[in-house]
Amino acid sequence: MILRDAVKADGPAILSLNEESVHFLSPMDHAALAKWAEAACYLRVVESDGQVGAFLLGFRKGADYDSPNFLWFNDRFDDFVYVDRVVVSPLFRGQGFADKLYDDFEAFARARAIPRVTCEVNVAPPNPVSLKFHARRGFVEVGQRPYGPNKTVSLLQHIL
Repeated sequence: MILRDAVKADGPAILSLNEESVHFLSPMDHAALAKWAEAACYLRVVESDGQVGAFLLGFRKGADYDSPNFLWFNDRFDDFVYVDRVVVSPLFRGQGFADKLYDDFEAFARARAIPRVTCEVNVAPPNPVSLKFHARRGFVEVGQRPYGPNKTVSLLQHIL
């Protein structure tokens, strides 16, 4: 398992992973990935046997990113990093890829004296695997908001 910065050649793998989990995430195409990668403070992948098996895309407060959930945090907290999306391929689930990415993202935040990591997780329709993962890592709910038709998210933070 190798954790590394994403490179342009990872784009197709990142888009494919995103598409596999799009029912929990917003869609992302090549143009969006390029734009968001430019605005992001963090875009790393976990690779196994030469295959991208997971990625995490994160933004810091004030980033040029118009996600309503990111903006919710931006309006309420002085400083934070935001997990926009983390995706692990079904082939690699249960092998610690998400923990490796979160450990690294938290270390990234600590090294910059950023006091909290934020994210959102679907509660309607529910994403129990993600809710359990975030609870285990110390995330607590700081709000809920509707997000699109028939969707509600739990807004979470973890104080470092």
